[in-house]
Amino acid sequence: MTPIAEGVSLAVLAAVLFGITTPSIKEAGTDAGPFATAMLLYAGAALATIPWSKSSARREAPMRRGHAGRLVAIALLGGVIAPACFAWGVQHTSGTSASLLLNFEAVFTVLLGWRLYGEGIAGRVIVAVFLMMLGGAVIVMTSTAASAGIGWGIVAVVLATLGWALDNALTRPLADLDPVQVVRWKGALGALLCVLISISLGEAFPKGSHVVALLICGAAGYGMSLRLYLLAQRKMGAGRTGSVFALAPFIGAAVAWMLGERANGFSTLGAGLLFGLAVYLHATEKHEHRHIHEHVEHEHAHRHDDGHHAHSHDPEIAGTHSHFHVHEERMHEHAHGPDVHHEHRHTSSS
Repeated sequence: MTPIAEGVSLAVLAAVLFGITTPSIKEAGTDAGPFATAMLLYAGAALATIPWSKSSARREAPMRRGHAGRLVAIALLGGVIAPACFAWGVQHTSGTSASLLLNFEAVFTVLLGWRLYGEGIAGRVIVAVFLMMLGGAVIVMTSTAASAGIGWGIVAVVLATLGWALDNALTRPLADLDPVQVVRWKGALGALLCVLISISLGEAFPKGSHVVALLICGAAGYGMSLRLYLLAQRKMGAGRTGSVFALAPFIGAAVAWMLGERANGFSTLGAGLLFGLAVYLHATEKHEHRHIHEHVEHEHAHRHDDGHHAHSHDPEIAGTHSHFHVHEERMHEHAHGPDVHHEHRHTSSS
């Protein structure tokens, strides 16, 4: 598999986990305030990292004190503001509409990846993003025409997608660190900030069964999903990962349909075909050109059989491991994505 194809597989899994939780959050959050709901989601995400701790610590680059500022910003945007907007918005629109409005996150993320990190956007990526936007627009317009009084719910969900897109862009430099630590700290900080705001606002807290449901949603859709998302970003950058992650809205809409929301009918099927074609375009993309690797010293998880890590150890180390290492300047050509070794900017759509 090419690096981009591997990234697509990881992003699809992340999208499935996130997408299936959206209708469940609508149901479980009916008796809770938006910040209380967000707190439980990110508490679940933090708790879900416990089983992975020991295995990841041996292979991954750890988070350091210099990452604290970025992590706080990520926790505020992605762990407080965005989920609170989403939790409120999903209660003021249909589960199908809320799910499919999440398409805007992909659009915002692709644009931010292009502008902030110079990630190349080739023709296939542009077409894939357009198809995803078209699929979401078709079904959201159908849902909006069939419902009344959902305007502010739509605005809140779109604001949530903007917050998560900014979160994705800020998270990109952390994607090559231990994803377990990133998820744990983001979840813990987000949950702490949300509970403080929730208490200060006197929000209602959900009943016992809904607490458990929201924790489970957080573990799957905001914990494991984020871990997979970070691994996908390693392979193909922020923009492409965000675009493939746009499968999540359709998955959420499909779950809502199975739970009884049948308003969209054939438009849901049509959107599904558009999403499927878009993912195919991503998975079959091949980004290859001659490029230069500048001299760099950094730390991240790597193997010695990936074509970029020829340094030796005494004794030799097999498999994935992490330590500070040096790359000398070199020029070569091969298929690649915008990962930690290929963050060069593109002056055209190459």
